Amino acid sequence: MLSRRQIIHGSAAFAVAPLAGGCSPLEAQPTAPIPALKDAAPCPVGTCAMTGQLDDPAWNRLALTHFNQITPEWEMKMEYILTPDGYRFDAPDRIADFCRAHDLHMHGTTLVWYSQGEAAFRGLSPHEYRAKFDDYIATVAGRYRGRVRGWDVVNEAVAEDGNGLRSHHWSQNLGEIDHMVRAFEQAKLADPDAVLFINDYNLENNPAKGDTFLRLVERLLKAGAPIGGIGTQSHLDIEINEGQISRFIREAAGFGLPVHVSELDASLKREGGMPDVRTVSKKISQQTDRVKELTETFYSLPAHQRYALTLWGVRDTDSWLRRPPHDDGKDSPLAFDALGKPTAMGRALAQALS
Repeated sequence: MLSRRQIIHGSAAFAVAPLAGGCSPLEAQPTAPIPALKDAAPCPVGTCAMTGQLDDPAWNRLALTHFNQITPEWEMKMEYILTPDGYRFDAPDRIADFCRAHDLHMHGTTLVWYSQGEAAFRGLSPHEYRAKFDDYIATVAGRYRGRVRGWDVVNEAVAEDGNGLRSHHWSQNLGEIDHMVRAFEQAKLADPDAVLFINDYNLENNPAKGDTFLRLVERLLKAGAPIGGIGTQSHLDIEINEGQISRFIREAAGFGLPVHVSELDASLKREGGMPDVRTVSKKISQQTDRVKELTETFYSLPAHQRYALTLWGVRDTDSWLRRPPHDDGKDSPLAFDALGKPTAMGRALAQALS
């Protein structure tokens, strides 16, 4: 199986996903519409976008009906913006303009990610390295100052298994904790009114990783990092135990900071190539239970801590989980199917929000 990193790295090649597989890869589902998700929620309900999708009328209708916040899926990351010839802002500018034209909030992502930037910083002296690090954050965050509500400043700092922190070129050159503190400080200077997030994944799925992440937040706050919010991507494993999601969300909320469910999806597939004899109805039941648990727990938080609930795609076929070569047309990880009809997950969201 492709790793998550390999899938994300190839996202740009599939800015508009094919509508293969018909209406739904699952058993026949009810086709009645659901209320607009954004209207039912007491805070922004977001989705991600790439510029190719902005030209799709069907995507536009569905996105503008149900969502009121956009996160650029890939085209605001360093891998896109920082080129050998300098900075490239055509795509994130277009998404920002789309948000302004349609009165949508925008969430910026990502300023510092372990998996990007190594080649662009290779061969620099320590002084040049620090200067380029600072300049990148100042240039990108400064460009969208006043146009985004918040930034994912540091993304995926915790090791995959939750055993400590990742080692990478940022930590090796600027320090394991110091590079993160520096990133938050530079982001605060560049965009002082934005909510500055530390963001990671598998925090609900893997309690050890969730605990390490929360200890990291505590360390960074003690070191003076101006962290303004906690982001949990929430790519949910629907087979985790009941209560596991609620436990993490409530512990994260214990810092008193805004919480962002930043990349929500819930695959029906079992990872790792293990045999899966679950029925479709069993998988849907697991999915809807976990999505309801997440949504209800999130909306039980104090109002000032509900930054946004963001789905990582509009239709199933927009999802990174449904991109070639690993798509067999049988997964339904998002709120709407290829034709824009609500999935079981979409109905669960609407019910939880109401």
